[in-house]
Amino acid sequence: MSNLDRLNARRRRGDEPFCDGDRFLGVDLLSFWQWSASDLVSNATRGVLAEYIVAVAVGAADGVRKEWMPYDILDPRGIRIEVKSAAFVQTWKQNRLSTISFAYPKTRAWDDATNTQSADRKRHADVYVFALLAHKDKASINPLDMAQWQFFVVPTIDLDRRKRSQHSITLPSLQQLAGDPIPYANLYSAIAEAAARHRASSEAVSGSSRGGLPPAPKLEG
Repeated sequence: MSNLDRLNARRRRGDEPFCDGDRFLGVDLLSFWQWSASDLVSNATRGVLAEYIVAVAVGAADGVRKEWMPYDILDPRGIRIEVKSAAFVQTWKQNRLSTISFAYPKTRAWDDATNTQSADRKRHADVYVFALLAHKDKASINPLDMAQWQFFVVPTIDLDRRKRSQHSITLPSLQQLAGDPIPYANLYSAIAEAAARHRASSEAVSGSSRGGLPPAPKLEG
């Protein structure tokens, strides 16, 4: 039997050709990306786009997205980030703008190297970034324009301490919890500040023990 260990995906260029054996089909990987991911407003694609936007902001977009990690992004400072996205405008015909709500349930971590799940459910990130595509005009919506987004950065400990729903949060509740949205240019520093608050609060709760947390990130720079 061949080796069935985890595959390590490599970053593609886009010019890799489709073929049928040794016969090229006249299309390449870029054409597939254009076909499958050009609708940036669709829920599925927008969610991945939001992850990429945050990854770029923290300098973690050089490799390949790892779909099965227990959090979305591990930034170079060691900060574990979960990204949630929502939008007022959808691809389909709408009778009204969408009501904004973000799900943030506790989950069981899955290890793709061993094909096993953790026993306990919890939030595995240090920081949550709630990315709202806030533009409300369909004719001019452009998810590639950071000015059309709003970013709310929340230490995970603040979500764990919520007295209301531990599964989802509405926009008004998020605004009350997180305050004003963070401009894209300030995401890098805001995420570091939120991570520091999460680590400090988590350590205070567990005393001197880190309770399974990795070493605190370096926040300078």
